[in-house]
Amino acid sequence: MTTIETSIGATTVSAAADSIPLTITAAAAGLRDGSLTSVGLVQAMQARADILDGTLGSYIVRTDEAALAAAAKADRELAAGIDKGLLHGIPLGIKDIITTSDGPSTAQSLILDPQFGSVDGKYSDALVVTRLRDAGAVVMGKLTTMEYAIGTPDPSKGFPTPRNPFGLDYWTGGSSSGTGNGVAAGLFLGGLGTDTGGSIRLPAAWCGISGMKQTFGRVPKSGCVPLGFSYDHIGPMTRSARDAAAMLAVLAGHDESDPASVDVPVPDYLAALTGTMEGLKVGVDVSFLDSAACDPATAGLTRAALAVFVEAGATVTEIKLPLWDELSTAMMAGMASESFTYHRPDMQSRWTDYGRPTRKTVGLGMFIGAADYVQAQRVRRAGLRAMEAVFADYDIVLTPTSLAPAPLLDGLDFEEMVPSVLTPYWNSVGYPAMSIPMGQTAAGLPMGLQLAGRPFDEATVFRAADAFQLRTDHHLAESPVMLDLLAASS
Repeated sequence: MTTIETSIGATTVSAAADSIPLTITAAAAGLRDGSLTSVGLVQAMQARADILDGTLGSYIVRTDEAALAAAAKADRELAAGIDKGLLHGIPLGIKDIITTSDGPSTAQSLILDPQFGSVDGKYSDALVVTRLRDAGAVVMGKLTTMEYAIGTPDPSKGFPTPRNPFGLDYWTGGSSSGTGNGVAAGLFLGGLGTDTGGSIRLPAAWCGISGMKQTFGRVPKSGCVPLGFSYDHIGPMTRSARDAAAMLAVLAGHDESDPASVDVPVPDYLAALTGTMEGLKVGVDVSFLDSAACDPATAGLTRAALAVFVEAGATVTEIKLPLWDELSTAMMAGMASESFTYHRPDMQSRWTDYGRPTRKTVGLGMFIGAADYVQAQRVRRAGLRAMEAVFADYDIVLTPTSLAPAPLLDGLDFEEMVPSVLTPYWNSVGYPAMSIPMGQTAAGLPMGLQLAGRPFDEATVFRAADAFQLRTDHHLAESPVMLDLLAASS
């Protein structure tokens, strides 16, 4: 394959070049000091996608021409002194259950009406996409997911199978798969994922990047295909916590288009990043490390991460999180019921058009009765009371994001994987929770650390995550697999 070259600022580089920034923060600095242009950055990342995406499976569709036009506009604005903030001129990707004006959204399914989210017959941006564009961000395209953001990959329906950039035989984690592997592979610098039971945090953990599920109601969900109405979140996925803070600052804020949107002030997340954890009280539940589902590497990586928290000034105490099994089970039951309610008419008339993994997961909702659903909500209410007691004593709560690294795609079983995933608990109560990289297994597969905080206190979660990343470089680790593919193309 021939080398694909493009201009970034004054320097001509290949798509494999080390000079393509890893983070939004670094790229934003380059755009302002003249060493980068948005057009050059977009072209370089498009060239990289030409090389990698056929193997990686990040994109459903690329909007190359529109992206270049948006990048050229950003360059003109920045040159004229118009600075819309850190995302101005930055390439981002959008999970394909969130609508955009560039074309239809598929939810990676044969079922979804191509006109979903259209206004007067024209495709339209979800509110979060509008906010990103208004901040000057460049939308690179729509990204792979699992069908309707649930289950596991199903190649039988003709959509790309997203693969883990650190091992192509392994899964990315669902369902924000294309966002996770695309950020990790450098196809864009950040993107939107959605999280109903862990679909931002799990691919973030397994692809070695950072992903935030903010407080329920913090970011409006209008324009997003629902999975579980009372569990769904839209949030940022980026290399660094600092980058995620910059994205959430743009995404957050009340809007009447989403009845679940909460009208509370949005703080200055970037100003909260002090570089230290001095004064923070951190509770860590290490009981999971004794689980039979726990990979041998998880305990060592977790304890090494805790040492960094202490070094950064935090007081770390072992705790036991209340109602873990109950809240995790309530989330699975409630989500199954809500998703089946949405899909029931189509499942009755178009059963075989759904992929088998989706039929297995969403179809479970038909066995969740009204009494079961109500009981799940009662458990959630009890969980909220219990959480208030926990966070009366602690600012941050830590666990691994998952107890095991990414599983192999061959023979992947959703039900077998669930016990090792520690994310659904926080969807039950709606508290903010973030996954950041904490290192790799001996096989080179990334693992994530999960940080949870008080409702609407994402700022403290970002502060702790950023302080950790100032002292570690796990979030900057590049995939040897991707680098080898890029080198082979030159």
